[in-house]
Amino acid sequence: MSTTAEGVRPVGRVGAPASGGRWIDDWRPEDPVFWENGGARVARRNLVFSIFSEHIGFSIWSLWSVMVLFLGPQYGIDAAGKFLLTTVPTLVGAVLRLPYTFAVAKFGGRNWTIFSAVMLLVPLVVTAVILEPGVSYTTLLVTATLAGVGGGNFASSMANINTFYPDRLKGRALGLNAGGGNLGVAAVQLIGLLVLATAGKEHPRLILAIYLPLIVVSALGAALFMDNITSARNDTHAMRDVARDGHTWVMSLLYIGTFGSFIGFGFAFGQVLQVQFKADFSTPIKAAYLTFLGPLIGSLIRPVGGMLADRYGGAKITFVNFVAMALSATLVLVASLEKSLPLFITGFLLLFTFAGIGNGSTYKMIPAIFRAKAVLAADSDTAAADREARRLSGALIGLAGAIGAFGGVLVNLAFRQSFLTYHTGNGAYVAFLAFYALCFVVTWAVYLRPSPRRLPGV
Repeated sequence: MSTTAEGVRPVGRVGAPASGGRWIDDWRPEDPVFWENGGARVARRNLVFSIFSEHIGFSIWSLWSVMVLFLGPQYGIDAAGKFLLTTVPTLVGAVLRLPYTFAVAKFGGRNWTIFSAVMLLVPLVVTAVILEPGVSYTTLLVTATLAGVGGGNFASSMANINTFYPDRLKGRALGLNAGGGNLGVAAVQLIGLLVLATAGKEHPRLILAIYLPLIVVSALGAALFMDNITSARNDTHAMRDVARDGHTWVMSLLYIGTFGSFIGFGFAFGQVLQVQFKADFSTPIKAAYLTFLGPLIGSLIRPVGGMLADRYGGAKITFVNFVAMALSATLVLVASLEKSLPLFITGFLLLFTFAGIGNGSTYKMIPAIFRAKAVLAADSDTAAADREARRLSGALIGLAGAIGAFGGVLVNLAFRQSFLTYHTGNGAYVAFLAFYALCFVVTWAVYLRPSPRRLPGV
């Protein structure tokens, strides 16, 4: 049975056996009449439940940034061991982003959202079963690894919403989707603070109990109110084409610096406070009061990066942003050397702020780069240039998102090695400073330096 967006309650798909799900066979978001007569309403409904599902996914992905605060001396785990517990889910989430991107077109956005939501129950249930003093470190490590499934939700959610919206509205829709998801990091840390403040550090399972019904609601919401689009397709050729393009690897490097910093610091900040300033954060709750602030600020300010990039150009904002991140890392290093807690917290909150702005500005650079290249290649055929830019930028957003998430792994590994070697985070702060300096030099050299090969409008 063929269906349209208006009054949609589809039950099958054209040319295929009944799937038992909600399939839309006629989806034309670029058609203004279609969009006004039902398309916009359907897209908004899918966006709302996509944001909620991605938000819960981010919370589960960053669950162990909170759980480590509950692992007291009775668990026998040192600071390096705790950093590793927050590293492994970051790594798994990064790896899963590519297959999750392709899964939407393969299985349907609604169907995959249901599946990915149900998968979040696995790390939740396993953590509830094994978390007791005396549990082996290997068991904890494997359990933390399972939380990585939440990291893939971002990629599938973005790919799904990208299909629903017309080009003129994709920036806002994808920004809302990404920002709502990122807030999941702050949300789980706020819930951790609530549990620590009310029940105490002996009751980490209360966090799991709070998220259990939320995951169920997420899966049910997707099942009842989301849709699959029959016309969604995976463009494997686009992925191959962008992998051969040098700009892909430049943008992936820059996204490691922005999103990698955001997710890496989000996972590590509470632990860093407890280890670096033991006297000030003698109990987990004292660290928890500050842990959520960074991810909250970084999530809320992300759209500002996109708006600034629209006005002044993505490359200019990204360049200035990385200079600011390098200065913020310098401030953190000075604060660490001087043992100044107020300066240290200020520096880290600035890092979160600029990481959020950079997330928005780098995402805006991607379509601008490929449109500039496509316009030059297509000469006067702007329609063909737009189609080629959409094709390649969509593929790069998925690839850069996966590679950028590896930055979170590098952040946690840098902290682990620094505390093992120097017993402070100073080695990590120097590494961050050097990396941000590399990023602003690369941004200037590739996109801002006066040159005949410079791409216009980036």
